Amino acid sequence: MQYDFLKNFPKRMKNVGLYSRLVLNTTSKTTWNQYRFTTDSEQLNIVSAVLLYIMEQSLKEDYCTIDDIAAYIDNINGAYFCKELSFNDCRKLGDFIVNTILSNDGKLMSFDGYDFESRAYHIVNISYVKNRVVYIDGDVKRTSYSLTDDGYNLMLSTLEVENNLKLTIHEMIFQMHLEKQSYDKAVDDIKNIFLQMRIQLQKIREAMLRIRRNALEYSVAEYEEILNENLNTITDTKVKFENYREHVRQRVAELEHENINVRKLTRKDEENLANLRVISGYLNQTIDEHQKILNTHFDLKDLYTKELEQLAKVASIKRFSVKMDLYDKVIENPDALENFNYFLAPLFNREIEKIYNPIKASEFQKPVRYKEEEDSVEEIDFDEEVWEREQERLREEKRKKYESSVSYIIEKVVRAGEILLSDMKAEIEENENDRLKLIPSIDVFKEVMVELIKGQNLDIHALKKERSTVITDSLEVFEPNIMILDMLEKYDPDGEITNLIVLKTTGGDVIFSDIICEDGTKKSIRCSDIRFVVVRQ
Repeated sequence: MQYDFLKNFPKRMKNVGLYSRLVLNTTSKTTWNQYRFTTDSEQLNIVSAVLLYIMEQSLKEDYCTIDDIAAYIDNINGAYFCKELSFNDCRKLGDFIVNTILSNDGKLMSFDGYDFESRAYHIVNISYVKNRVVYIDGDVKRTSYSLTDDGYNLMLSTLEVENNLKLTIHEMIFQMHLEKQSYDKAVDDIKNIFLQMRIQLQKIREAMLRIRRNALEYSVAEYEEILNENLNTITDTKVKFENYREHVRQRVAELEHENINVRKLTRKDEENLANLRVISGYLNQTIDEHQKILNTHFDLKDLYTKELEQLAKVASIKRFSVKMDLYDKVIENPDALENFNYFLAPLFNREIEKIYNPIKASEFQKPVRYKEEEDSVEEIDFDEEVWEREQERLREEKRKKYESSVSYIIEKVVRAGEILLSDMKAEIEENENDRLKLIPSIDVFKEVMVELIKGQNLDIHALKKERSTVITDSLEVFEPNIMILDMLEKYDPDGEITNLIVLKTTGGDVIFSDIICEDGTKKSIRCSDIRFVVVRQ
């Protein structure tokens, strides 16, 4: 190749794409006007501020829901941006930034990087945030967001260096600032070092999770890369930072001694003392992270080796169907029990795992009196196909309950054009069948109401277009948009309806009394009165 500096060009363009896609997604949206962020600079600043908040929550391994992001935007808007936004506006803005700009409405983002070696464009996928379902307070289902590797690179990779050199460079800069006694800059350096080590630890844990799911999907190249990064992080790091910590402690002791016994510190010395204490705290955390990385590094190696060994043994394992190869054969020919050892032998191939507990060994052992129990035999016949059919039947029953509730609401609002939830309550009190249609169960009714309120103003044409481009999972019990479209097509065959609007009213609450639960008990449901409106062409 004539120009060697053009090697790995797609990798460079990945970093370019991270910025270009973010700028394009941000500045091309007209939705910003309703939140009073009108200039490109304002829009990119608030998006970057949200990204930084998600990164901080990710590094602390805390939940980061839309409500958390809304509270964060509300706080910084009141203190700095000073836009006239209510908390509800901040929540909508947070949802818009996370789901529309950073997640691209769920559509795959990519950037074409030209490969000068193969003389072709390579598609580089880009993803800033990822999400997972979490349960807050035990049973409250929420979506928590965190940064992907691309998101971390976007926020942290401002130096054109490889990952395995970032920590070394930050450490060199930190040492230089310590020697020059620029402690305010050294605080930022040690924070970056701690973040780099925390990110490395999270990468190891994510790699272990992928290996547990399927070791074949984790390539040897990825394994080699993360091992090299671990070794670069581990090598000499602990000794260096222990020396830094000792140096900082001595400097802190000198300043404290000078403040007490010699003279009062100047304002500059007081700032240095405060910065040194912060540095000391981060050094302690950094050394702890180093020890975690060291331990997790060996855990990763053991796990990858064990999983590959288990996969290698799969081909040699002969599997039997208990019902077909054992039970049915014995019923046909009881003499086949003579070969029963073929089924029992695999149970005794593995060595029994032994756990030695020194605490238990040193405790006084009390005599154990065993109670004689009558022998009991329990026959278990498990058929996977039967179990799958039963699970499918349960899913189908639950889906029909959702359909019943959504169908009743859509039918009423299509016929009336506009209706309140309180009006529906008055109707179902006179008809028990209608009551069961609207509220087949408390959980189903609550989830339907929550999903409808979240939609607020549903664009039917946009939803139809989305449905035509998305492949749905047939096992999904409740997909609100698809189910609403199905019901609208049923009760509005001409397709006159363009929007479905669902809004909370300022009136009183609606109470549904004596709702029978699945366990037979009766409960009441209290919710805000909701207005349903359809807009026709």
